[in-house]
Amino acid sequence: MNRKKVFVLGSFVMDLIVNAKRFPDRGETVLGETFSTAPGGKGANQAVQMGLLGLDVAMQGKVGNDDFGRVLVESAEAAGVDVSRVGRDGSFSAVGNVQIETREDGSNENRIIVVPGANLEISAKDVENFKEEIKNFDYLVQQQEIPLDINRETRKIAFEQGVEILLNPAPSYLLEDEDYKYISYLVPNEHELAELTGAKSEDFNDIETVVEHARQLINKGCPNVIVTLGSKGSCWVTADDYVYVEALKNVKSIDPTAAGDSFIGAFVFTLANDFEKAECLRFSNYVGALTVSKAGAQTSLSKLQEVYEYAKEHEEENSSLLRKIESIL
Repeated sequence: MNRKKVFVLGSFVMDLIVNAKRFPDRGETVLGETFSTAPGGKGANQAVQMGLLGLDVAMQGKVGNDDFGRVLVESAEAAGVDVSRVGRDGSFSAVGNVQIETREDGSNENRIIVVPGANLEISAKDVENFKEEIKNFDYLVQQQEIPLDINRETRKIAFEQGVEILLNPAPSYLLEDEDYKYISYLVPNEHELAELTGAKSEDFNDIETVVEHARQLINKGCPNVIVTLGSKGSCWVTADDYVYVEALKNVKSIDPTAAGDSFIGAFVFTLANDFEKAECLRFSNYVGALTVSKAGAQTSLSKLQEVYEYAKEHEEENSSLLRKIESIL
């Protein structure tokens, strides 16, 4: 395997998951079917997915000195993530209230409320060693569940040292125009793309419209915009061309939590291993499909062998993507 190194600066969240046959209306109480807890957080999910695939990945973030914090850090470490930079002195570890509507037709949907806790307590002091450490990494991966000023400052430092930067702009906040020139890969979903461009996601009825709006962000200085489109697939857009790969058909959705995070973890894996663009998207789509077919956040993430077996069910025999995975296993 290519031993490129990835640094994830992001969030830890303990998900508290309730399944019910329908969401409650305002002022209404409904009976749930099941309850569970699962380690999550966009940053941790992405780091864990990279670790499970075999990447050399380190993570920095903050949790509380509580049971949730201990479980969150242990889960990442068990996946092979270097957690030595994770602070454990936050006021309390973040929690996510995840409600999943389990419909009879299998098209489950979720609603999530995140209480950020320690994630928003990451300070300049916490990342004071970042300038010296980031030069040892090839990629910096960020989301937007930690203070935006910390993201912005560390992006600039990484950019100045030649590190490639991937930003998942979730939850969605408007970026400043200057931000784009520091981002190598911007990976929004269609709703985030709409907010970043002032559009409406329902306007994205065809890939050409998605490409048109993605190029608005490319014109601001970000050379690569990769848009995840859920059941419609994913699209990699540059100034000169684009590659679109459809999603798999007839994937039974058990829980869509962490699907976008697993896609990003898989995408960084393909970047680090020099996959072609279409192969990057196909591989990442497979990982995302596996994620939605299982329950939980990190509990739904897949190791490389599982992705390989899944890809064999959908790829032509001896395809270039299968050969690349085989060369890594």
